[in-house]
Amino acid sequence: MRADAKKNYDHILAVAREMLTGDGANASLRDIARKAEVGDGTLHRHFPTREALLEALLRTSFEDLARRASELEQSDDPGNALVTWLREATAITHNYSGAIASMVSAIADENSALHTSCVMLRTAGAQLLRRAQTKGAARMDMDGNDLFALISALAWLAEQPPLVPRADHLFDIISGAIRTNERQ
Repeated sequence: MRADAKKNYDHILAVAREMLTGDGANASLRDIARKAEVGDGTLHRHFPTREALLEALLRTSFEDLARRASELEQSDDPGNALVTWLREATAITHNYSGAIASMVSAIADENSALHTSCVMLRTAGAQLLRRAQTKGAARMDMDGNDLFALISALAWLAEQPPLVPRADHLFDIISGAIRTNERQ
């Protein structure tokens, strides 16, 4: 990529991150281009669809979460490591308000621009879950798909204005249900 094209790409991503985390995944692509001070054509050359733009934004965050999962695998408390990662994954997912439906759809759609990133996130969580299960710290009737669904559900709950004050409490209930050694 030429230097000027890379500069445009990075600037569009920075503006999109700001707008999509503020206005949600439905922020206008035209408004993103306008705020980035590039033409619609430039934005669409880099990101032909909204999903492609969302994928570029989420990929970095999901790669960071995959690295974080690897770090947490070294923890002496695999149940706590799983819950820590779940909280971080939920927070990052929640940052992209309105992206949850796209993420859930992308897991099953291999043609989706988001598919690879979402599978990476699911795989990272599944590894932590299996480790916690092996150590007796997490229920055995779950898999990575369930964990991915819970991330989506928890992020969605945190988007619902009447539930925002209860989001942490609901997270604690769900994470307590995942862990086998949680005190009630």
